[in-house]
Order: sequence, then structure tokens, then C-alpha cells
Amino acid sequence: MTMTPEEITAFVDRLYATTGVGNWEAAAEMLTDDFVAHEADGLPMAGKFRGKNGLKDLYGKVMGMVDVVALERSALPVSEDCAIAVLTMRFADPELQPVELCEMFRFRDGKCCEIKPYYFDPAPFLAACEAKKAAA
Repeated sequence: MTMTPEEITAFVDRLYATTGVGNWEAAAEMLTDDFVAHEADGLPMAGKFRGKNGLKDLYGKVMGMVDVVALERSALPVSEDCAIAVLTMRFADPELQPVELCEMFRFRDGKCCEIKPYYFDPAPFLAACEAKKAAA
């Protein structure tokens, strides 16, 4: 099942909205059984998060490290089976520099099978992790 660019855009926005409110049951239904989210070495959440609960596991890990208050999407270039969300991650502490990143989504049979984030500069994310540790 090939998705149109409009369907992909709606899907990505729906997945962000679903995960943003913690509706993990609905999010799992949007993922393939072999879903994988990759986080790069050098980040505190490095690794592969697999399966229908992989995204929930990744979010749980990240949200335990930083206090994210907004994930703003500014662009979403789309191709036949993928999209790249251009994002700004903002933290509860307004003194912390926002993180600029992109997330590549791949689709198969109307579901998301892979997400791969790319951080422009991981330093602001690492600083937010340190700030949360210091506040604890």
C-alpha cells in the first residue's frame, strides 16, 4: 500500500500527537511489527528500539533524561516511502538552548517501519540531560 504525500504528512502529525499525549496503544497500531528507531552512538539513549513498543521505550528513556515541553515541526519533505521531519525540541527551562534535529520516517504497508533521528548538534540535548540531573 503506497501512501500519498498528504497521507504521509497526516500520518507523521498523527503519530507525534498520539505519542505526545502518551496514547501508546494507538501509537503501536501505527508501527510495523519489525519497527526500529535508531539513536546514534554518543547520545545517552543510543541504541535500537524495536517492535511495536520500541517507540514507547525510546520516549520513556528520553523523557526520563530531559524535560521536553514542545516538539515543533517546521518542515516535512516527503518521498514515496519516507519523510523527514525538521524539528525544534524545547525544554521546560527556557534558559536551555533548543535542540535542532531531523527525524527520518520510513513507511511500509501504511505503517511506520523505521525512525532515524539526526541531531544537528547534540550538545544542547546533552546540556539538557545534565541540567535535569543537577536539578534532581
